[in-house]
Amino acid sequence: MSFRVAIVGRPNVGKSTLFNRLAGRKMAIVDDTPGVTRDRREAAARLGDLDFTIIDTAGLEEAAPKALESRMRRQTEKAVAEASVALFLIDARAGVTPLDRHFASWLRRTGKPVVLVANKCEGRAGQDGLAEAFALGLGDPVPVSAEHGEGLSDLFDALRRHAPPVEADDIEAADEDAADAGKPLQLAIIGRPNVGKSTLINRLLGEERLLTGPEAGITRDAIAIDWRFKDTPIRLIDTAGMRRKANVVEKIEYMSVGETLRSVRFADVVVLVLDGEAMLEKQDLALARMVVEEGRALVIGVNKWDAVQDKKGAVKKLADRLEASLAQVRGIPVVAFSAATGQGVEKLMPTVLDTWKVWNTRIPTGALNRWLEPIVADHPPPLNKGRRIKIRYMTQVKARPPTFAIFASQPEAMPESYLRYLTNGLRQRFGLEGVPIRMVMRGPKNPYVDDKD
Repeated sequence: MSFRVAIVGRPNVGKSTLFNRLAGRKMAIVDDTPGVTRDRREAAARLGDLDFTIIDTAGLEEAAPKALESRMRRQTEKAVAEASVALFLIDARAGVTPLDRHFASWLRRTGKPVVLVANKCEGRAGQDGLAEAFALGLGDPVPVSAEHGEGLSDLFDALRRHAPPVEADDIEAADEDAADAGKPLQLAIIGRPNVGKSTLINRLLGEERLLTGPEAGITRDAIAIDWRFKDTPIRLIDTAGMRRKANVVEKIEYMSVGETLRSVRFADVVVLVLDGEAMLEKQDLALARMVVEEGRALVIGVNKWDAVQDKKGAVKKLADRLEASLAQVRGIPVVAFSAATGQGVEKLMPTVLDTWKVWNTRIPTGALNRWLEPIVADHPPPLNKGRRIKIRYMTQVKARPPTFAIFASQPEAMPESYLRYLTNGLRQRFGLEGVPIRMVMRGPKNPYVDDKD
């Protein structure tokens, strides 16, 4: 059984800072603005020789049942219920507040083991608050500074008391499971605000794992969730909605967009979610181009399809815009669904896996050149300064995305139009529809050039 540790506390006490510290890298957005974290985020953590899963949560607040803050609190309650132990953070510099006392009482009623952590104890500023923390009735507080990494040895001792014993057989079994799992498929879900990205992920997972609601911009962090679809390990990444750059003025949204861009760069496949009633607007096209330019495999998901009246007209409109704006990547797969009702969602993951396989395609050099010879004979490259550009051979230098090197005389003179001709032929012959293809021109080695120069 995995050891899971949930970090809880009122807003702005340093939960995300401690989460990043224990995870060993900056994963959660940190800012002085209260309430930055909304969804719960998980990561593998290590403290001394103790390995565990750390869970960052939204700040505990009292709110009306239907308010966003209330839904955030329910996510935190789920995190505590699933955890082995809760780290209850207070801000030692601010002292114990009535809200701290209220939620300390709630934690005691859950029956969950609790480690009381007094954060921001660097220097002498937090000494009074540390003394006050004893009155919360949750045991001796552990003084730490998440920002400066102080007090982690004391936190290790406190967590160790709640950690299950680790047997040698458990370690071997965990190693075997990790080896069998392999590297998961990194699947990022992106789109404009309020198109249904989090609702889609909840539907795929079969549970209310992510915070959803009518408010635009609920998701701020890029939330990664490990999952399996049939036999394939998947890392699902929910991202913040991306608006036009000119409309992004707040610091938090700017950082959220940066997290989304980073998620795209490290993804294998990206699902761009569109609103079926406002498909492929200018911002959608900008996002699609970004994915293609990064060399990621792209699948377009059309959400709220049940609300579209003229489905035939909507399909034609989408196809025309893709052809006009993304002609360099022909055959991008499109899946229409309703994340709210589940209609059509079952088609998404098989399409993702098919696209992922194409993105990983490797073509033997022999097969490439047997295809290349008649193609070049039928339509040879143009002349340059009275001399014909001669293609000698072609080879695939990498996959993810498929990248090909063409060795030719006068490589710098090869026109883009001819490369598009070869790219379209490759797609048709080897089934590379819907993924980016990159071409690299290389010339013959010049014997008069010293490689050491």
